[in-house]
Amino acid sequence: MSMRLLDTRPLRTSRPFRDLWLGSALSGVGGQIATVAVLAQVWEMTESPVGTGAIGLVTGVSMLLFGLVGGTLADTYDRRAVVRATTAGQLLAAAGLCWQALAGNESVVLLLALVGAGTALGALGAPARRTFPVRLLPADQVAAGLALTNVAFQASMLAGPALAGLIIARWDFEAAYAVQAVAVVVSLLAILRLPPMPVASAAGTGRRRPERGGWSVILRRPTLWGSMATDLSATLLAMPIALFPLVNEIRFDGNPRTLGLFLSAVAVGGITAGLLSGTVTRLGRGGLVQLTAAAFWGLALAGFGLAGPLWLALACLAVAGAADTISVVTRSALVQLETPDAFRGRVSSVEHVIGVAGPELGNFRGGLLASATSAPFALVTGGLSATLVIAAVAATNGPLRAYRVPRAEPAAEVTPAA
Repeated sequence: MSMRLLDTRPLRTSRPFRDLWLGSALSGVGGQIATVAVLAQVWEMTESPVGTGAIGLVTGVSMLLFGLVGGTLADTYDRRAVVRATTAGQLLAAAGLCWQALAGNESVVLLLALVGAGTALGALGAPARRTFPVRLLPADQVAAGLALTNVAFQASMLAGPALAGLIIARWDFEAAYAVQAVAVVVSLLAILRLPPMPVASAAGTGRRRPERGGWSVILRRPTLWGSMATDLSATLLAMPIALFPLVNEIRFDGNPRTLGLFLSAVAVGGITAGLLSGTVTRLGRGGLVQLTAAAFWGLALAGFGLAGPLWLALACLAVAGAADTISVVTRSALVQLETPDAFRGRVSSVEHVIGVAGPELGNFRGGLLASATSAPFALVTGGLSATLVIAAVAATNGPLRAYRVPRAEPAAEVTPAA
C-alpha cells in the first residue's frame, strides 16, 4: 500500500531538495494570499470587472514575455544565481505591495505595475527553477519530486485563498502582502542553501553565450514535441474554467456555492492524485502515463458537459483534476530528463509558455464556442476533440509511447556549496 502513496524519497534522501520544497510550498501559499488581496484591492478601487480583468492581462503578458527570456538566462548563467536574483527582486515587489497598501495608495496603475514587476521576475526565474529537481535528485526520483511539488501547489490553492480572506478581514491588505513578503524571504533562504548549478557544458569554461539550438532539440526529439503537443492539445481544446459560470447558471440556478464547488472538485482531485502518485511515479512509463492521463482529462470534461446531477458533475471534475496532476507530473519529469542540460533552460521556458498560454487560449476558445452554441456543446466537443488529437499523437509517436524513465542514474554533478 505504501508503494501507492505519495513517494517521499526525495524529501528523505536530498536535503537541498527538501529545503527547496519547503521554501517553494510556503512561497506558494504567500502567492495565493497576495493574489486574493490584489483582486480584492483592485475591485475596491475600480468596482469594475474591467479592472479585475486587467490583472490577468498584466500577469499573462509578463509571463509570456519574460518566461522566454528566462530560458536564455538559465542556459547562460549559474541557475542558482538566476533564481536567487529573481527571488530577491520578487521580495522587493512584495515589499512594494505592502508599502502601497500602508500608504493608502489609490492608483490602480501603480498597483498593477507592482504586480506586473513581481510576475515578470517570477517568469524570469521559472525556467531555471524548473531544472532544479533533475540536478538535485537521481533520475528515478525526479517524477516523485515533481509530484511532491505539485501536491504543495494544489494545497496552496486550497489553503491560500481561505487564509487570505481571514487575514484581509482582520488586518486588511497590508497584512496579506506582508505575509507574502515573509514567505518570499523563506524561499530566498532556501535558494541560498542550494549548491551552485552551472550549466553542465559551461562549467569551468567562462562561456556567457548558450549553445544554439533550443528549438531544434524539441523538434528533433519525438518524446519532447510529443509530450508538449499532448499538453497543448489537452488545454487548448478542453479547458473548462471559463464555462463554469454558464454551466452553473443553466443547470444549478447560478448558486455561488456550486460555482465554488466546481473549482474545489478539480483541486480535490488533483491533491488526491498527488497523494497517491507513488503508483505512477514508480512505473517508469512516463510517456504512456501522460498520454493516458491527458485522454482521461478530455473524457472527464466531456462527461462534465453531459452530467445532470451535481454529484456526477463534481465527480467528473475530480477525475479531470486527478488526470491533470498525473499528466503534469509525468510531462515535467520527461521534459527535464530528455533535455540535455545545456538546453534545459530554453526548453523549460517553452514548456512554461505552453503551460501559461494553453489554458488561457483554451478558456477563450471555449467561451467563444459556447457563446455561438451552448456550454454543454463546447465542453463535450472540446473534451472529445482533445482526446482524439491525443490518440493521434499516441498512434504516430512511438518513442513517446515507449519512453521509460532512466533507472538508477545519479543526478548531474553539482559543485558543493561554498
